[in-house]
Amino acid sequence: MENKRLWYIVQTYSGFENSVKENLKRRIETMQMENKIFEVMIPEELKAEKKADGSIKEKMVKMFPGYVFIEMMVTDDSWFVVRNTPGVTGFLGSSGGGTKPIPLLPEEINPILKKCGLLQAQKLNAKVGQSVKVATGAFTGQIGTIESINDEKGTVKVLLEMFGRKTPIELDFADIEVL
Repeated sequence: MENKRLWYIVQTYSGFENSVKENLKRRIETMQMENKIFEVMIPEELKAEKKADGSIKEKMVKMFPGYVFIEMMVTDDSWFVVRNTPGVTGFLGSSGGGTKPIPLLPEEINPILKKCGLLQAQKLNAKVGQSVKVATGAFTGQIGTIESINDEKGTVKVLLEMFGRKTPIELDFADIEVL
């Protein structure tokens, strides 16, 4: 049984995400599950919409309609509380029949958390033109130079030597080591 804080996705009826979030928060409190269910989130982003009169209106839009994200430790009790919350139709990654849900991988949830402001963007202590070594992925061990840095996305464009010419590759900050 996993006893780590991980993110899971709960399926709901589309349009009922907010009521499921409120129901979950109430149930977590009344059933004293604060030590097992930590965060209930509906990822939203600000979208600019152009109206017929030419004016622009900004509004919050759900990034994943019909889904609620939950940070929790899956135990029989916490799983039961979430599963039996009114409006919840199931866990994403659980085939039913008593099988436990599959948590999101860090590379899946981290961009969503960054967009929602729940995770601070990582800073890179390097400058354009500096040499770096690729630490993970298909180009592990190759050395290249930084062409550009995108602090907002947490990525860096690195020029690697391939087939006798420089090729730009976009990598996450965590995928490189500054030399």
